[in-house]
Amino acid sequence: MKRESPTNDRFLKACRREPVDCTPVWLMRQAGRYMKEFREVRAKHSLLTVCKTPELAAEVTLQPIKRFELDASIIFADILLPLEPMGLQLEFVKGEGPAIHNPVKDKKGVEALRPVEPEESLGYVMEAIRQVRRELKVPLIGFAGAPFTLASYMIEGGHSRNYLDTKRMMYGAPEVWDLLMTKLVRVLSDYLLAQVKAGAQTLQVFDSWIGALSPDDYRRFVFPHMKALFTALRSAGVPLIHFGTGTATLLELQKEAGGDVIGLDWRVNLDEGWKRLGYDVAVQGNLDPVVLFAPRAEIEKQVDEILRRAAGRPGHIFNLGHGILPETPLESVDAVIERVHRKSAR
Repeated sequence: MKRESPTNDRFLKACRREPVDCTPVWLMRQAGRYMKEFREVRAKHSLLTVCKTPELAAEVTLQPIKRFELDASIIFADILLPLEPMGLQLEFVKGEGPAIHNPVKDKKGVEALRPVEPEESLGYVMEAIRQVRRELKVPLIGFAGAPFTLASYMIEGGHSRNYLDTKRMMYGAPEVWDLLMTKLVRVLSDYLLAQVKAGAQTLQVFDSWIGALSPDDYRRFVFPHMKALFTALRSAGVPLIHFGTGTATLLELQKEAGGDVIGLDWRVNLDEGWKRLGYDVAVQGNLDPVVLFAPRAEIEKQVDEILRRAAGRPGHIFNLGHGILPETPLESVDAVIERVHRKSAR
């Protein structure tokens, strides 16, 4: 099936550091609980049901695109989906978040993890991508979690404050850690490449918990695997976004690991972060999601400051520094998008 190119391609141009008519904007978790339409779907279906039903995943993917003047869409899925076919028992517990009932704690557990054939085990994600592409006039982003972030969920069994068991394996059984990360790189690269084959036009790798590591530990335990993942993804021929939180001390290592676009969270000034990275990569970010709860004048002030720091340089994609929060007012989302487009118009 021949797919139409997006009518609005400023996002893809910015990923390639090409001139654009105005700065593109999209928001991480833009399909989510802050929208009434999404809450209505979730009132009838569990999160996993929405993810695994292509028609529902496509519907919620398109909801923010129909409501806001966004410049990119991201497929609705969850970073933990690949863990189920690897052999882990995943549940989303109301009020608590994801729980893995058989976490991986030792070599035996890592060795038992199964390889994954994406179209067989995760084909519902690819079908959702195909359905969304039939309707979209903006580019579609595919995504996955990064090896460290997924490994931490697999080992801890859910969210963690100090990543005690994760770091215990890293430091105490590095050969087991490397085996786990190597398996994850294979699963994630196959999964992401399948998303491109299905129609994703950009890929984002979410390393949500990587800020828990020091630069030395990142270099030793994570960098080789991230480098391997981004090297494998190069064959996709689409822009690659490398995102993490709490990464102010890791930016140079992230760039070295790979990515055409490096995500910046709000803990580093955009101009300083970009200067450290070098201007041969694009950047994405970096408004604090909590600013969307401020008065409109404050929202506009902070948007203007980020645009000032970007200085009109090709390669800036406006986004939040992490995902949009569930209680975010819709009028604040409108305010950000309108301000970015108007103030950055070339």
